[in-house]
Amino acid sequence: MATVELRFSAQPEHVRTARLVAAAVARRAGVDEAVLDEVRLAVGEACSRAVGLHRSHGITAPVRVVLTEDEKNFSIEVGDGVTGTGGGGTGAAGGAASDAPEGASSGDLYDGDAEGEDEMGLAVISGLVDDVEVTTGDDGGVIRMSWPTTTAVTLS
Repeated sequence: MATVELRFSAQPEHVRTARLVAAAVARRAGVDEAVLDEVRLAVGEACSRAVGLHRSHGITAPVRVVLTEDEKNFSIEVGDGVTGTGGGGTGAAGGAASDAPEGASSGDLYDGDAEGEDEMGLAVISGLVDDVEVTTGDDGGVIRMSWPTTTAVTLS
């Protein structure tokens, strides 16, 4: 299993670099050429979301992007440093932080505009990626996305 890890400061201008790296590693891993645009867009949305969360919460830790290639699929994890319900949610993309009941801590963490942007970003990602999972833990939120590789498709 090959892994590439990228960490960058939460600046919007670094999102493009993450997209380029993700597309290059996905291509090398054997992701179908027709899907590479979706990989780029999904990584861009996930990284933009993480940058926005870091900036709105004053987090100085870097955004983490882990690209992993195994026999049958290629996965990308984009991690933010927002702990609790504000950094994501649990389960599929539909289980985002906005599903928290009124008065929950996610509403206290960022304003309605940021929450709306967060929901929109997760909706775009779930529309681009069939296999997506959004989780939150003590280390922050993680969006995990995966795509089959062409070797997995030909072996199946």
